[in-house]
Amino acid sequence: MKEVKNILIRLPNWLGDMVMATSFVEAVKNYYPNAAIDLISKKGIDFLLDYFPAHDERIVFSKDEFEGLKGAIAFGLKIRKQKKYDLFFCLPDSLSAATMGAAVNAKKSIGFKKNVRFLLLTNIYRKNKKLHRVEEYIDLLGRFVKNKIEVPPVVLNLHGNLISNNLVININSEASSRRLPKEKAISIINIIRKNIDNEIVLVGSPGEAAFVSEVYESLSNKNNIVNLAGQTSLPQLVNLFANSKAVLSTDSGPAHVSNALGKKTLVLFGAGDEHNTAPYNKSFCTVIRLGKLVCEPCVNNHCAVYGIPECLLQLDENLILKEIQKILA
Repeated sequence: MKEVKNILIRLPNWLGDMVMATSFVEAVKNYYPNAAIDLISKKGIDFLLDYFPAHDERIVFSKDEFEGLKGAIAFGLKIRKQKKYDLFFCLPDSLSAATMGAAVNAKKSIGFKKNVRFLLLTNIYRKNKKLHRVEEYIDLLGRFVKNKIEVPPVVLNLHGNLISNNLVININSEASSRRLPKEKAISIINIIRKNIDNEIVLVGSPGEAAFVSEVYESLSNKNNIVNLAGQTSLPQLVNLFANSKAVLSTDSGPAHVSNALGKKTLVLFGAGDEHNTAPYNKSFCTVIRLGKLVCEPCVNNHCAVYGIPECLLQLDENLILKEIQKILA
């Protein structure tokens, strides 16, 4: 097609996926250096755009204000009235995201093949599920431009950090199959507290605060352990990660944030496939998985076999401690 002037990218809806999309934005910038690149982000995680690769306009989409498919159409039409786009890249594989793209009416709309999205997007491609999520996004661009695209690193840009000596621990996940069971979380934190001197900071969203508090109150030694669950906004959490020595986390959005900030991150995997969704920067990421159960890895949000995820319950606390000590050293 003729010279590309305006590009619109619909970013993913989940915190971790949005972090991984920084690589895609950088790749689009590299391939179309003279184009204006605008970004659509879901309200609530749009603060991450402050740390994204340089871009032009940012457009915040509120699902509460623009509900369902009708809302997606209305939002797309609103954008269409304001600016004409040559390309619309749709990273979520939902029907509503594709519907929004159709309403924007860019000359070319590009996304993954799923359900009836072929009726809404001009260029659709089957997702290569053998790739990491970051590489899936880059593969989408490469197949559209019919060229091999190098994968830029996943980076959140934050400058002027004052690095502390603390270890941040996130035991939470929105999916129960990825969340540390209470007894396991207590056991892991107890053995870490017994064997390292660093300050430990527990984190979690307001919805996770009660669970984290239960774990905190059950610890055998609370010395130099701070519970900040429910007390930090997401931007404050980013700064907390950026200023930490290291992070221990479940497979969740915060692990991706930490990794993209260049922090040594140890990730405990239950459900989920680390080959597809682990934090991408391998030099800053260590993964621990049990790897002994026939159901591993699954991608269920709830453990269908055991109820409480045995793949997390059976993790070796001594192995976790050893890896934490290596990271802190």
